[in-house]
Amino acid sequence: MMSTTLRFGPELRRLRVEAGLTLTEFSVALNYDKGHLSKVERGERSASPELARRCDAFLGADGELQRLVARPEADSDSGTAETPAGPSRWLVGRRAVLSAGTGVLIDLGLKLGSQALSSADDPLLGSYRTQFDQLRKLGQSTAPKILLPLLETQTRMIAGFASDARSASRASALLLASRFAEFTGWMAQEAGDSDAALVWTDEAVELARAGGDPHLGSYALVRRALVTMYGGDAAGTVALARRAQSSELPSRIRGLAAQREAQGHALVGNEVDCLRSLDRARELLADDALNGAEPVIGTSHVSDPAAMSTGWCLYDLGRPKVAAEVLDRECRRLPPHALRTRARYGFRRSLAHAASGEVEHACAIAGELLGVMPAVPSATVNSDVRRLARELSRFRNSRAVRDLQPALARVLAPAHN
Repeated sequence: MMSTTLRFGPELRRLRVEAGLTLTEFSVALNYDKGHLSKVERGERSASPELARRCDAFLGADGELQRLVARPEADSDSGTAETPAGPSRWLVGRRAVLSAGTGVLIDLGLKLGSQALSSADDPLLGSYRTQFDQLRKLGQSTAPKILLPLLETQTRMIAGFASDARSASRASALLLASRFAEFTGWMAQEAGDSDAALVWTDEAVELARAGGDPHLGSYALVRRALVTMYGGDAAGTVALARRAQSSELPSRIRGLAAQREAQGHALVGNEVDCLRSLDRARELLADDALNGAEPVIGTSHVSDPAAMSTGWCLYDLGRPKVAAEVLDRECRRLPPHALRTRARYGFRRSLAHAASGEVEHACAIAGELLGVMPAVPSATVNSDVRRLARELSRFRNSRAVRDLQPALARVLAPAHN
């Protein structure tokens, strides 16, 4: 750490002087205290990843300064800091899911007889599809730990229905069960259990394959890339996302994968490849014609995922002012009921405003969001809440910051069982 600090400071000073900037001019441009920057240049203080990101972008260092800064520990920035019960608490297990039948449903106390399954196949499947849409909407306003047992039960039910259904309904039931399993994986990640998230994603792939859909396996790579992104693994994120962009895949999966690749590039300040990936994501998602007969893959509450991701990436690229402008526009388009999505992008928006020096506005945005966080706790969103707390700590003399700190502390306090 010390050697990194000693190398970062002189390099920062060299690039600043080459740019013809005084320390005062540089501090004003970055919205950072001049004394703090002076100590960083002399190697007396270490630079945060946020500071390195902003210096990199402003001085056009192409990621060089970011590479000289060691990332904080995983529990500081990742979405995996919380450690609830392990995967076995919720996991169905591949053999259990694929072999589940009415006997398993009765064991669960659900009392669904085989006669009901055989006599009302299609209506029942339609009911399950309606339940999926409702649970997905409920996930926007409910704690993931509350939903997880219900999602596991529903996955078992539909897989059991598939084993008893006529051949015409079996494939559709398996495909719907795979979507339940994939959503369960997302809720597990939101609960802070990345291991469970990955195993549930594998379950979804197996169910989809059994139902005749070879493409969900590629989308699973995009989901895995989300786990590595929140873990700070830029190279792993890019590698996984690239594997999900082969030309034979549906345009939506390829577009979401290109979007994730862009986020991986942004983590290390690779602006050229990031913007190129965002352009590709925009084209692919624009070409995608959503089929209302199937649940939407990926987010269903963001009307323009590529535009929202552009704002997300611009912050990571050290361009907070432009990021704030994009996120302001896109967040206004989010539906009011989508509390989890509003929190996810809203805190990134607050971060961008804080980094731009608009501290009171950043606190106003965060204050509204912190009020809903108890209803939609999220390990992944908390990664940005922690970053916001660090960013605002530079402005302790601000009354808005002081007023916000108790609410920030409550959200970030370890959960009590």
